[in-house]
Amino acid sequence: MQGFAGFMWLLSMALILFSGFALIDAAIRREDAYRAADKKTKPFWLIILGLAFVVNLIFNILSFLPIIGLIATIVYMVDVRPAIKGLPGGGRSRRGSSSDGPYGPWNGGR
Repeated sequence: MQGFAGFMWLLSMALILFSGFALIDAAIRREDAYRAADKKTKPFWLIILGLAFVVNLIFNILSFLPIIGLIATIVYMVDVRPAIKGLPGGGRSRRGSSSDGPYGPWNGGR
């Protein structure tokens, strides 16, 4: 019985790490990348993945709520994340220099 409890604890930790990774990944992606990939909005995915993370922290893995959170996390990782990463720039938010214009860096006429 102790081996089963240890296995369930490891499974629970893996689920928490998986949902945490998805939440962080969704947070670093650009807002416009979600619209460009036609995958709902960034706040929608942050709320869904945040709820999944909190549910995984609070509830036992044998409950149905962590399973629903796992399904939402899998949908993000399998469907939304590849669509956003496939966009030019990978969908990551990046800070440009002060000389960057709307069409790229300004090279001073060179």
